[in-house]
Amino acid sequence: MKQNSPALTCLPVEVAASAFAALGSEQRLTVLRSLVRAGPDGLSMGELGHRAGVSGSTLTHHLKILAGAGLVTQEKRGRSIIVGAADMTTMQALSDYLLSECCADAPTRQAHDHG
Repeated sequence: MKQNSPALTCLPVEVAASAFAALGSEQRLTVLRSLVRAGPDGLSMGELGHRAGVSGSTLTHHLKILAGAGLVTQEKRGRSIIVGAADMTTMQALSDYLLSECCADAPTRQAHDHG
């Protein structure tokens, strides 16, 4: 079942590379997954650190990299900073980048059967 939107499958390679590079750390991947699990309301820095097992300056460092790649957002609410995963359109675009041409160059079964 392929549901491709032209906007999602046209993700520039530089944007995709930046996002995937930002995910090249177990801790950053854990942080992002924690945010995706939390849903659209996001998490406070403290709760995110608790759930992801990363806190303090290390969490700040990872969030800076993830934000730079467009994967997380940060919003000040009162005295708290709320961190959220980028909108699901962005996450879907990354997934679609990898899967949009799945098996495009694979030989078909008919070619093998009649070859």
